[in-house]
Amino acid sequence: MKTGFLTGAAIAAAMLLAVPAAAAEYATILLEKVVNRTPDQTWAKIGPYCSISQWMNFSCVITAGNGVAAGTTRRLGGINDEIIVAATPHSYTYTPLGSTTLSHGTLAVEPLDRGRQTKIVYTLFYDQGPLGTDQAKAEARARRTKRFSDALDAMKALAESP
Repeated sequence: MKTGFLTGAAIAAAMLLAVPAAAAEYATILLEKVVNRTPDQTWAKIGPYCSISQWMNFSCVITAGNGVAAGTTRRLGGINDEIIVAATPHSYTYTPLGSTTLSHGTLAVEPLDRGRQTKIVYTLFYDQGPLGTDQAKAEARARRTKRFSDALDAMKALAESP
């Protein structure tokens, strides 16, 4: 019994002294755009899960689920799969399947001016630690910011179109 206790204590001590895995280094990018439409009008045009094909020029196909609820999966460009992990009537959060950076994106619309206007909010969240250098992190952030700022411009134009 004494040997078992000492062996257990030795294993516990070794676990406590082990070098921890690299800590995650999370980054968030928050982008917003005001639209001159109601939230319902805006969401009807930009909110469907495969409307990304209109505002980011990707082909998109729903491969699982009903297109609006958690568990729905879309395939972008024929190769990238993303799954909805949370949804409300005017938002969804998704993550790419197989992501090594724990990336998530949230698209939401919020009412402004008592619902006469809408704020589109796109939030990106990812672990930039695996990118290594500060330069690589800054370049990745700039690319993501540009790409999704352009997407917000396209969403605004789509939402405000007749």
